[in-house]
Amino acid sequence: MTQKIRVKGGNPLHGTVAISGSKNATLPLLVATLLTKEPVVLHNVPNLGDIQMMKALLLSLGVKITEADNGRTLTLQSDEIKNYTAAYDMVSKMRASYYVLGPLTARFKNADVALPGGCAIGARPTNFHTDALREMGADIRLENGYIKASVKERLRGAKIQFAKQSVGATINTMMAAVLADGETVINNAATEPHVVDVAILLNKMGGKVSGAGTTKITVKGVSLLHGAEHSVIADQIEAGTYAVAAAITHGRLEIRGIKSDVLAAELDVLRKIGAKIADTADGFTVDAVGVALKATDVMIKPYPGVPTDMQAQLMALLTVAEGTSLVTETIWENRFMHVPELVRLGANIKVLSTSEALVTGVKKLYGAEVKATDLRASVCLILAGLAAEGETLVSEIHHLDRGYENIESKLSACGAEIQRIEVING
Repeated sequence: MTQKIRVKGGNPLHGTVAISGSKNATLPLLVATLLTKEPVVLHNVPNLGDIQMMKALLLSLGVKITEADNGRTLTLQSDEIKNYTAAYDMVSKMRASYYVLGPLTARFKNADVALPGGCAIGARPTNFHTDALREMGADIRLENGYIKASVKERLRGAKIQFAKQSVGATINTMMAAVLADGETVINNAATEPHVVDVAILLNKMGGKVSGAGTTKITVKGVSLLHGAEHSVIADQIEAGTYAVAAAITHGRLEIRGIKSDVLAAELDVLRKIGAKIADTADGFTVDAVGVALKATDVMIKPYPGVPTDMQAQLMALLTVAEGTSLVTETIWENRFMHVPELVRLGANIKVLSTSEALVTGVKKLYGAEVKATDLRASVCLILAGLAAEGETLVSEIHHLDRGYENIESKLSACGAEIQRIEVING
């Protein structure tokens, strides 16, 4: 038996969607608990495939994890860590496992982390992570497919200059630097909200991190961190996805639990396409009732630009917008794999290069069987299915479960005809 998502399109969405905790914040927040032997309590933890995999990795290292509130609240304690290895089978499934490199090296002076390799949307090089640790005094070796990091005493503060902004390397370096001897300055740091959220937790634990949210982060190392309690921020990408769902179905949704300024760039794209955005006390509304959607160009950039994790969803929307749009992807080199699947639904898309695609809007999409190729591609196909005539069947939905919590129930509550089904022999 295998699971698929069946969508019957044509229903404008109306209602309210509560946004879950951020996947991209929760993963490094979980890892940050390795930096202290005292308990750390995390609230608003989403129930996602990636979160379960990260918990499994931390358990394999010796972290004690207790759950409350149906898993929404986790208490993690790293007082008996005896294993410093992130095995290949885990890192290959979820490359965020690489976050353990900095904390293990900083606190335990040893870390063995499998090389993450490439992935569906492109190669994820590790050199930014390892070069930063080398600058901080770590010995870095590559043996049998593993990065082996060690340091005799404490890591030392250093000036780190990233050639380009990297969320993963920024967070990994920040977590390592918090226990280093002296001051670390991270230049050309990533500015995403989840970088800020990790810095907030580190400071609650006794760290001295300043500048998070800007391209220059300063970390004054401390010798010891303590326990803390923290609530995970809302998921910016999930909020943007439901905003697109409102627009592509010509509906109206109230997005709760996140402010519009967190996703200002993607909402600006929606305004240009024709949707109306209005702030509320606890979020914002997206209204596209009766709106004739218009084409607009989309440039993917590091935060606060339009995030790469919203590119596929916005492309789905542009397939039914009047006119021709140019989508430019500047982050990953292979993130147009959803294009052939959108074309199966009747979209008119021409891939010009690994970084550019031309989308000419069509009057109507038509349901078909399609296959998800990665996390954001999976939800892009569901969005297209919501707008299509007839039935769309999406396979390989394990990708979807990595990053979207209760998506069928959230969409169904707003009028979508969507269900998860089990199919024999694929």
